[in-house]
Amino acid sequence: MTAHDKKDINKVVLAYSGGLDTSIILKWLKTEYDAEVVTFTADLGQGEELEPARKTAEMLGIKEIYIDDLREEFISDFVFPMFRANAVYEGVYLLGTSIARPLISKRLIEIAHETGADAIAHGATGKGNDQIRFELAAYALDPNIKVIAPWREWNLKSRTDLIDFAEKHQIPVPKDKRGESPFSVDANMLHSSSEGKVLEDPWVEAPDYVFQRTVSPENAPDVSTEIEISFKKGDAMALNGKEMSAATLFAALNDLGRDNGIGRLDLVENRFVGMKSRGIYETPGGTILLTAHRAMESLTLDRGAAHLKDELMPRYAELIYNGFWFSPEREMLQAAIDHCQEHVEGTVRLKLYKGNVIVTGRTSPKSLYSEDLVTFEDDHGAYNQEDAHGFIKLNALRLRTLAARDR
Repeated sequence: MTAHDKKDINKVVLAYSGGLDTSIILKWLKTEYDAEVVTFTADLGQGEELEPARKTAEMLGIKEIYIDDLREEFISDFVFPMFRANAVYEGVYLLGTSIARPLISKRLIEIAHETGADAIAHGATGKGNDQIRFELAAYALDPNIKVIAPWREWNLKSRTDLIDFAEKHQIPVPKDKRGESPFSVDANMLHSSSEGKVLEDPWVEAPDYVFQRTVSPENAPDVSTEIEISFKKGDAMALNGKEMSAATLFAALNDLGRDNGIGRLDLVENRFVGMKSRGIYETPGGTILLTAHRAMESLTLDRGAAHLKDELMPRYAELIYNGFWFSPEREMLQAAIDHCQEHVEGTVRLKLYKGNVIVTGRTSPKSLYSEDLVTFEDDHGAYNQEDAHGFIKLNALRLRTLAARDR
């Protein structure tokens, strides 16, 4: 932003974690923009105590402090729609960070409107995907909003610069922040991701202390855990026969996944900005849910719909990864996906064992599976095997024509 722009900004809503970096941003916004700051902290089930964020914001002189419990909305309105699509980016990544950003942006914009703020601000760096996700979502929801991204503007270039700024402005610096942090973490109810520093060499195995959400598969119990997940219209709605809210069910799956060493991923991915980065992801509950959902679809989705859905999925996953949740093409794909989930209901039985999710059974009142058709016993005329002769001959016609020409 230019100095001229700064005059137009009187009030900013900051996505605030309460940590050192966003506390420095808070103070920087006040000194650099001479603006009033509103803080917004989202509880997305990251498992951290959020009251310290309120206390730090109060200590830094903030009057309007928003701390919102968004766990149910996060799972039911963002995570579940994504899981109906079986979305995985580059074959393996369950999009845990990506899917949280549009919800945070949505709430930032709502608070900006409630408080009469001119701008929003975030703590994402200029090298990563999150700046893009936050800002694309914000502009889609309010085309006139101003966005401040301090990491792209300020001249604080190192950890030392940040600590000097903090000390100059009486921002408390915890002891563990004085050295270089060994890696950075983002967490929510769907996953935790760790990147940077000790993880930057993709050949070096991630040290044990990086993993926060899961026991190692080697240390998981030597006996399997059997569970049942029930679905309605493509969404999980009961665990072991007990109906529960989206976030409650997901939290229970996370506990089961954690205890059985499920959901660890070491990935080198392609960022939207063009570079490759290495991350360690843990998605315990999501890994169980993905396997269960695909098993439920195997019984209830028609072949044509199932295969088309699998073709559309990489495009859908890429849209979420790149920050286009609030785009017409994502909404178009979502409508198609949701339409085909109408009859995805029933129960899947699974065994969880040392990092593995093993399907052992599935049943549905909407099943398309027919024992009469597949049986090796007498099928009482349900399928005439002689019909296969003409079917094969017709499908072979072009192959025979090609072979005759090329002989």
